[in-house]
Amino acid sequence: MTFMNLSGDAVAPLYRKHADGPEDLVVLHDDLDLPVGAVRLKRGGGTGGHNGLRSLKERLGTADFLRIRLGIGRPPAGVDPADYVLTPPAPEFRGAFDAAVAAAAEAFAEIARLGFDKAMTRWNAKARDAALGTTPPESPGGNILLAPGTLSGGSISRKEARSQDDNEEV
Repeated sequence: MTFMNLSGDAVAPLYRKHADGPEDLVVLHDDLDLPVGAVRLKRGGGTGGHNGLRSLKERLGTADFLRIRLGIGRPPAGVDPADYVLTPPAPEFRGAFDAAVAAAAEAFAEIARLGFDKAMTRWNAKARDAALGTTPPESPGGNILLAPGTLSGGSISRKEARSQDDNEEV
C-alpha cells in the first residue's frame, strides 16, 4: 500500500516482472481536464500535473502506458486543485462519479475484449456522440460504416474521409 502520488513505487516492480512493454499496463486515473463523469481512453501522453502519473513515468521510464481517464472537472474558483482532488465529490456529482466508475469498468472490459486501439476508437466516439446528443449508425460488420462516396463510387475512401475531416470546424 502506498499513496497515489507514489504509484510508481508500487507499480514498477510488478511492471518489470509481468509486462513486456507499456502497452501491457492500463492505468485508471482522475483527470481535471475532463468534465465530471466523462471517461476517455488514451495511449500515452504527459502527466498534466498529476503526481501519480508523474511517479509512474519516473519509475517506469516511460509515459506510454494505456490510460482510462475519469473526469473530475475543474475545482471551483479559489479552490486549490490539490485540495479538490482529495475531497469527496459534492453530493450533486456523486451519481455522475458512480456512473463514470461503472463506465470505466466497461471500457476496461472492451480493452480486454477488443484490444486497446479498437476500444479507444469505439469508446471515445461513443462518448463524443453522447456529449453531442447523437447516436452514430451501427455498421453491419461492427467495424466500418459504408456510405456513398463521390470519389470512390460506393464507400468513402480514406482520402475523402480525411478531406472532409480537414474542412470540419471543431
